[in-house]
Amino acid sequence: MTPDERPLWPEDLPGVLVLPSGRRVRGRSVARGVPEGLGPTSGLYLLGRRPPATPWPAQWVRWPDFGLPARPLRTVGTVARALATTDEQRLEVACTGGTGRTGTVLAAMAVLDGLDPDDALRWVRERYRPRAVETPWQRQYLRLFVPARRRTAGGRPAP
Repeated sequence: MTPDERPLWPEDLPGVLVLPSGRRVRGRSVARGVPEGLGPTSGLYLLGRRPPATPWPAQWVRWPDFGLPARPLRTVGTVARALATTDEQRLEVACTGGTGRTGTVLAAMAVLDGLDPDDALRWVRERYRPRAVETPWQRQYLRLFVPARRRTAGGRPAP
């Protein structure tokens, strides 16, 4: 597949975030419905209950509003696998409002892409939504996405 044939999100589409590596992912609110125009080819939905069926492949992470995923460590792997698909798929990440849980996963993807968790938080707030990653525990959760080789014994990112 040539770069021109890859089904990437256009950079100027609302909600599309271009990660530091150049990968693209769309964040959105499930409550506002699917935007018109170019749709996703896969989805990652972060909701307290099962999302409505979609015509594209989708994964559901049980994640209550303002909280953390029901299975935090398993979700780290789910997010990493979803990020790996963005070279060939138009991935959308969504929660009810598109801010807290969605922003947390977008920031986590930026951490997996090489940013420090604190830098990823600032980065996603500047480029996606100013209130992304709404709670202190969501901010702390970003530290789980730092690759093990970059962590100290206490689980924090190495300097």
